[in-house]
Amino acid sequence: MTQVVLPGIVAPEGLEIRHGRVPQAGPGQVVVAMEASGVSFAEQQMRRGRYYDQPPFPFVPGYDLVGRVIATGAGVDPDLAGRRVAALLKIGGWSSHVVIDAADAVDVPEGLTAAEAETVVVNGITAWQMLHRRARVRAGQTVLVHGASGGVGSVLVQLAHAAGAAVIGTASARHHDALRELGVIPVDYRGGNVADRVRELAPGGVDAVFDHVGGRSVIDSWQLLAPGGTLVAYGSASTRDDSGSKQWPVLKVLARTWLWNALPNGRHAYFYNIWAGRALGRDRFRDRLRTDLTEVFGALHRGEITARIAARLPLARAAEALSLAESGTVTGKIVLTP
Repeated sequence: MTQVVLPGIVAPEGLEIRHGRVPQAGPGQVVVAMEASGVSFAEQQMRRGRYYDQPPFPFVPGYDLVGRVIATGAGVDPDLAGRRVAALLKIGGWSSHVVIDAADAVDVPEGLTAAEAETVVVNGITAWQMLHRRARVRAGQTVLVHGASGGVGSVLVQLAHAAGAAVIGTASARHHDALRELGVIPVDYRGGNVADRVRELAPGGVDAVFDHVGGRSVIDSWQLLAPGGTLVAYGSASTRDDSGSKQWPVLKVLARTWLWNALPNGRHAYFYNIWAGRALGRDRFRDRLRTDLTEVFGALHRGEITARIAARLPLARAAEALSLAESGTVTGKIVLTP
């Protein structure tokens, strides 16, 4: 087994490659031979010690994976062996072999490669749930997606477009042509006042805003909403390189959403956390993840969204992959392979 270990607060070059025995499946578990794992914004925060609820160092990063089941534990259907599955992990995906609960494995449809499926696991679940479970976007509405060229953003704009919504997306100018190809109206977040530009495009306000930036951006996003509109905040990217408390930026966004929802103005604000659904109970949480990821896989299989793979690199080059992700120069998902 080969694993990438995050030993502490280090530069990407400080990631360590370690080797060990392939693990065995316990009762109710399966061993998955990883075929693809992704580099997400969470890992960028984790290496700085700034992800909201990351575990103590050292640990193996990797928010999700796609791979083949190679062994099953007691109480697990042996027919699972050989099947390609996807799983949401939070940590542990940057490993050639991973043990997961069989109940957390979601079948990947035939016709999708491991890398294609990987692009829409955590990104696709996040985008789908924000769009359809929180904002409930409908045809004819207009939405604003911050970071429209990123991992979540690039899936979100496609799902919104497939739902019949007009999409405005913020990104640096180098990504605008790619966004136009997706039917997105691009806005350069470095080119002046974003809020003023969005108001020019949507004078009556937008029906939903998806904001991963945090800080001042969340306030602007709230003020851009049309009557009855919905703000979904899902991160604090603007504080990635800050020092101090990693909880405080998130708590400030949470406090603002609670305050805004108390106002009698008909608009709604949410802070989205993919793990918050665990409060429903483990089985219901798993069922919802399975349902939503299956929907996203279906959209990918039908061509309603495309797998936007920014780069594919072997697991041993995880440091290079993380540096590339942090550069902000690529569109889509960086995929690690064994």
